[in-house]
Amino acid sequence: MIEVVVSRLGMDPNQQTYVVVLQEKDGARLLPIWIGQAEAESIVTHMHNITHARPLTHDLCKSLIVGLGAALRRVQITRVENNTYYGELHLERAGAIVQVDSRPSDAIAIALRFDAPIFAAETLLVLPDDDEDEPTGDETFTSPPAQDSSEFNAEQLKKYLEHLRPEDFGKFNL
Repeated sequence: MIEVVVSRLGMDPNQQTYVVVLQEKDGARLLPIWIGQAEAESIVTHMHNITHARPLTHDLCKSLIVGLGAALRRVQITRVENNTYYGELHLERAGAIVQVDSRPSDAIAIALRFDAPIFAAETLLVLPDDDEDEPTGDETFTSPPAQDSSEFNAEQLKKYLEHLRPEDFGKFNL
């Protein structure tokens, strides 16, 4: 397993779906994972420290894990079968590790909330195309629209995400 970090989040213009791009920590290889709108919103809101009046699903998952006396030690993206990605949460409770099956998008959103490391099977990582620009770090996310407070309602966040363009995040030609 190779440690990866969230590099970019954007829209795949061909499939009109969100893509989270994981990048090898201290390396160039990438792992793009196509994800749903709810998971994309959860990832972007957490990365921008946007708070909600009530917990989102991934915030609830964190509360459940902590409330049950466990800790998230790591997340693993293990394989792809029939265009479906598989992931695991590795929870520690009372000195024992419990592996919980998870969609990678959910596992990533939860890992970000715990500041837990994310790992991917080495066979899933690919080198970016030669003509693709390397990420510079400033293209990871565009800033959300200015608000009077740090809170977005669901409709405002949906509008914000719908109007993002692929060039706001970098290229996704893999």
